[in-house]
Amino acid sequence: MPFVYAVAGKGGTGKSTLAALIVRSLRRAGRVPILAVDADPNTTLDAALGLRPARTISDVLDATKGMREVPANMPRTVYLEYQLADCLAEGRGVDLIVMGRPEGAGCYCAANHLLREHLDRLTAGYPYVVMDNAAGMEHLSRRTTRDVDLLLIVSAPTPSGLRAARRIQALVGELDLAVRDMALVLNRADAVPPAVAQEIAASGLRLAAVVPEDPQIAACDLEGRPVLDLPDDAAAVQAVEAMMAVVHGAGVVS
Repeated sequence: MPFVYAVAGKGGTGKSTLAALIVRSLRRAGRVPILAVDADPNTTLDAALGLRPARTISDVLDATKGMREVPANMPRTVYLEYQLADCLAEGRGVDLIVMGRPEGAGCYCAANHLLREHLDRLTAGYPYVVMDNAAGMEHLSRRTTRDVDLLLIVSAPTPSGLRAARRIQALVGELDLAVRDMALVLNRADAVPPAVAQEIAASGLRLAAVVPEDPQIAACDLEGRPVLDLPDDAAAVQAVEAMMAVVHGAGVVS
């Protein structure tokens, strides 16, 4: 079974960038192939990876009215797999699938059941999966992906940011999500302010990394270049590499 990284955080915390940096670290270490899953309706992981699927999964579900309108001479499972082939963008060592926006009107129960089965088969072919999630983790709550081995909650280095991270932490318990391990990442932070340290201690969350503000990430965004193109000496790259060395060095994953 693959090792699944999931990244969550409220909008604007840089979780898509973190997900892309995790992909970069895995690929650089030769831990490939990787399946990247953009499960945030505000799709940004595609730009961070430089991969653009032709369609999103929500496009397929909308076009088929939740798999209620498919050709009569074709089983729904076969038709879904055929349609979802367009949703996978293939890159060097990493492929990307985009979930898209939440479902529209009507019942999507049967479609989600088929989708779970398809994604289970798809992820089984990858040793590593990196998911970029919405703050509410809608796709995880609907069980449209398998269990998560490491959930990284991304926060700004502020008390209010930590309170938002704690709400996501609580949501994991409320939704009874199958998360093996959970940790915190402070993004765009050069240090941990005392008030933030107090919030972290109160949360019980393990601090996995402090990722500094990196002008090279802003330059990538302005120039339309993927985060994967960042050089090895970029500050954010080095912070995430250090985090990943701990994850792999501790025997959490080979």
